[in-house]
Order: sequence, then structure tokens, then C-alpha cells
Amino acid sequence: MHIEYLRYFYEVASMRSISKAANNAHISQPALSQQIQRLEENLNHKLLIRSNKGVELTEAGRIVEKYARNLIKSYDNMLEDLDAIMNNNSTIRINSGLTLGTYALPCTLYSVQEKFSKFVFNLSSSPSDEVEQNIMNDVYDVGFIYGKPKEEGLAYTKVGMDRLVVIASADFHIKQEIYLKDLLDYRLIMLDERFRERRQLEEHLKCLGYKLNDFNISLNLDSTESVKSTVVKGYGLSFVPYISVKKELYTKQLKEIHVQDFQMNCDIYLIYKKEKDIGKSVKTFIQYLKKIGEKSFC
Repeated sequence: MHIEYLRYFYEVASMRSISKAANNAHISQPALSQQIQRLEENLNHKLLIRSNKGVELTEAGRIVEKYARNLIKSYDNMLEDLDAIMNNNSTIRINSGLTLGTYALPCTLYSVQEKFSKFVFNLSSSPSDEVEQNIMNDVYDVGFIYGKPKEEGLAYTKVGMDRLVVIASADFHIKQEIYLKDLLDYRLIMLDERFRERRQLEEHLKCLGYKLNDFNISLNLDSTESVKSTVVKGYGLSFVPYISVKKELYTKQLKEIHVQDFQMNCDIYLIYKKEKDIGKSVKTFIQYLKKIGEKSFC
């Protein structure tokens, strides 16, 4: 089976449209349809149901889509490693939780690369549960998440610490120091449930005698940037990782509200697959992160 057949199928499955996928791949729609047909012939299963509204996946199509992403990524990883031999460098593929990948790791990896100039870092961000699966499936070499991993097949080491803070816009009318019960009177802007830090907050609040649903949650948003921009406009308060708002707190776009009876630390873990034949460069990277720990995070 040609890997390009699978790649084209995955594009179609993701977009649920042959015409959009053809346009994105810069090939004609008939040519793309022919590639999908060849894949169906190779697998001896019909994968797509075509209609005027686009395409739907058959049961077999859903199975192929499930595995296609990892197969394509593994193939691309192989090409990267072969290219690394030619260029005498080492590629380290990193998958991280959404917040860490946006605000912490770019600076961290830059500082690490100053010491290891032959390392090439490929960083991608995903929800933490996906990060664990991606490491287990060998799609990435290492991962960074908040909290210990759930997958038993993963090794982990604590490499840093963050904390959850309550933020408001600079001119939001609220006392600088309050108690958790006072937050019940304000609207909250929250990260959605894909973020592990939200689920950890729910567990922490339970220990303090509260349920997250007790609070007046007016919006659930899918990115920290969306939360910050909404809070800056004065639409409510939010719980967010400190690492994501350091800049805005410093420039006084936002202010931290000190909640007397709330303190929540979020440990940052480096994760990798147990009993895996780890390459020399990845092993060096892991050992270095273990050594420098929290000092590595900017």
C-alpha cells in the first residue's frame, strides 16, 4: 500500500470533503478520487460514502482513520531520522499539553539547543490524554504534561511546577484578596474539559468542599488565549496556569486576585515510554532535563 493513498484518505476523512481535500493537496478531484479508490481496493473495504453534502466514513473508514494519523506520522518520522543521518543531527519529537506547548516549552527548548546545537526539536501540542497516547504509540519521543500520566506504560519524572491563579482585568471591580465563597458572585470564564488543568481544578475544589458547577461559569473556551482576551475585556474572572499569564500580569493588562483559602500547584512531568529502545540523543535530552529540572522553564 502506497503511503500517499493513506495520506490523501486522511485528508478527506478530516475535512469530510473530497473537493476541499483535493484543493488543499493541489491535485484534481478525479485524481484524488482515484487514489482513494486504489486504497479501498488494496484494503478490500469501502471507506467512504459520497453524497452532495460531502462524504461520510463507513465503519471500515472509521477504523482506517483511527490508525492513519499514526501510520503517516511514523512514516514521516522515519524520513526525518534518515535525513538527520545525512545532516549529522538528531531530531527529537516532543508532544506537550496545550498550555505548556504554547507558553513554556519554546523558550525551554531554545535554551537546551544552545547546549546541544546538533539537536533539532519538533514540538507539537495536544490535549494531555492525547499526549500520553501519542507517546505510547511511538508517534513522539517524549511528552510534557501537568500531573502524573495515567498510562501504566509510561515513565515519568517531575521537571517543574506551575500554579493555578485567579485573574481579572486590571480595572475589574473586585477586592484584591477574597475567599473562594466570594467567587460564587462572579462570572467565570473557563478552559474547556480537554485541558487537564481544568479537571485537576475540579478535583482540588472537591477537596475544599466545592463543586465547579457551583460557580457561575458563563463561558467554556478552547484556548488560553481566548480566555485571556475575554477576561481582559472585563467579562469575568478565570482560573488559569500562572505560566500562561506572566506577561499580562507584568504589563498590568491583568491582575491576580489572591484567594485566601485556595492554593493549587500543578506539577509538570516529562513522560516517555517504558522499556523502549531510546536513541542516544533522546536519552541525553531526558537526562539533561532531569538534571536541570525547574531551571529549564522560562
